[in-house]
Amino acid sequence: MERNRSDDDLAVNASTRAPSGAAVMRPSVTDALTRAFFEEWAQTGLGALSLERVAKRAGVGKAALYRRWSSKQDMAIELIKAVGLNLTSIPDSGSLLEDLRLILLSLRRTLRHPLIRRILPDLHAEMARTSALSAEIRNTLQYERRERGKVIVDRAIVRGELSETADRELANDALASILYWRIIVTGGRVSRVEIDKIARFIAAGLGRQ
Repeated sequence: MERNRSDDDLAVNASTRAPSGAAVMRPSVTDALTRAFFEEWAQTGLGALSLERVAKRAGVGKAALYRRWSSKQDMAIELIKAVGLNLTSIPDSGSLLEDLRLILLSLRRTLRHPLIRRILPDLHAEMARTSALSAEIRNTLQYERRERGKVIVDRAIVRGELSETADRELANDALASILYWRIIVTGGRVSRVEIDKIARFIAAGLGRQ
């Protein structure tokens, strides 16, 4: 009986096809491919990104990559969704103002990452050109992230800090857009003092009691 082979076996020769025995997909190889994908994306843009270069950067053969993702778009969608939901946490400090401040600090840390600063504008441009990518990102990642963001407002309503008419969509828009504009669009900096000001601004706009 032919033994199961690991990705190391598949990576020996980039032209080697997958063996008849089931390959064991090692997490370390998946992690290397994920890092390489985002590094290539930041360097070339998604449109010019080559999966062959991703595999080479990760130090594995093409077979190891294609066992996980069948195309560049599939790889982009899966990795964006997997990473995107974990980039920022949803805190529960017991205070709307503190929750907003903690989320903003987490978002600032994310947006200051050198790869993310280069990838995000390209992702949004690519979404405008590619309807399938746009639909996947908007209907899954963005929807789930916004649903999680609404929890902050719901908790504040329960605590009596906001009225039941508080605008959850506005809260999501304000949290994301202000920092995105400051850091990604204008290339500016946002200090902790400014984070506190932005948190108070959003809380006031939501009608904090």
